Amino acid sequence: MEKVYAGIDLHSTNNYLVVIDEQDNRLYEKRLANDSEQILSALQPFKSKLTGVAVESTFNWYWLVDALQDAGHKAHLVNTNAVKQYDGLKYTDDKWDSFWLAHILRLGILPEGYIYPKEQRAVRDLLRRRLKCVNQRTAHVNSLQSTMSRHLGKSMSGRDIKKLSEEEAQALFSSPHLSLMAVSNIKTIRFLTGIIKDIEKAVLEEAKLAPEFKILLTIPGVGKILALTIMLEVGDIGRFPKVGDYSSYCRCVNSKKTSNGKKKGENNRRNGNKYLAWAYVEAANFTNRFCPEAHRFYQKKTAGRNKIVATKALSNKLARASYYMMKDQTAFDVNALFR
Repeated sequence: MEKVYAGIDLHSTNNYLVVIDEQDNRLYEKRLANDSEQILSALQPFKSKLTGVAVESTFNWYWLVDALQDAGHKAHLVNTNAVKQYDGLKYTDDKWDSFWLAHILRLGILPEGYIYPKEQRAVRDLLRRRLKCVNQRTAHVNSLQSTMSRHLGKSMSGRDIKKLSEEEAQALFSSPHLSLMAVSNIKTIRFLTGIIKDIEKAVLEEAKLAPEFKILLTIPGVGKILALTIMLEVGDIGRFPKVGDYSSYCRCVNSKKTSNGKKKGENNRRNGNKYLAWAYVEAANFTNRFCPEAHRFYQKKTAGRNKIVATKALSNKLARASYYMMKDQTAFDVNALFR
């Protein structure tokens, strides 16, 4: 039986579907609304011969991939950063992009992304929302620190700012306008802190660390929330054949291009998982605080370069160490890491 292949270029409100045969003849091509029934109805005449459906999307693939899988189709989530177009093209559109996805699926060279298990996506996305709240809270802490430095010539740690009451924040400045700014910062910080705690409580009640990820708790400074973040972003550690694949996915690898010892440009910095990148930077900050050996490594790197490079270097060490910890189920060994 002749095989057929489908490619879907998915957008926020519509998609373009192309079905081709083994000779690249287009059997079906049409722009459809983002409605699973329409898409499945269009694929139904080809279902017995359909080898797979390549779906390209940057953010809204959940519903479509789930519908395809529930209907018995083999769904392939495209790694958009790794798709290479034919260099000789002058003009491309959705029609061509969909055809190209089906074409490289037929050739067996489609770069695929990981289809995260449906059951765990909601908890993972909730932790991602927590990260957004943490970043927003940090922005307000930095804002108040900047205001104090600019108008008072004084500094205050982020930890102390989070402890300020509204009255204490108001009393910092003689100007009523600056006082209002400070109070608004404190109110927002307190509000975001409440949301963060609510999310953490809900996640801890719902998610449990899998056996292979419990070993992460042996890293100094890594607690349950950080370990759960890593677990829910990684999914299956077995999908990374080598430690370099994992550290690259965690964005711990430099993206620059070099030739003859000189920098010639940069590759795609966005390749990888930004949430894992944040998790390992956070782990590096805590490990630097609680592990003397890590602190000495950090200080040495800081003396040679700067704090940002030192933190990134430490996060890379932790990412590589945790890969072997999860793979081999061995506890954190500070002497092996900082020998």
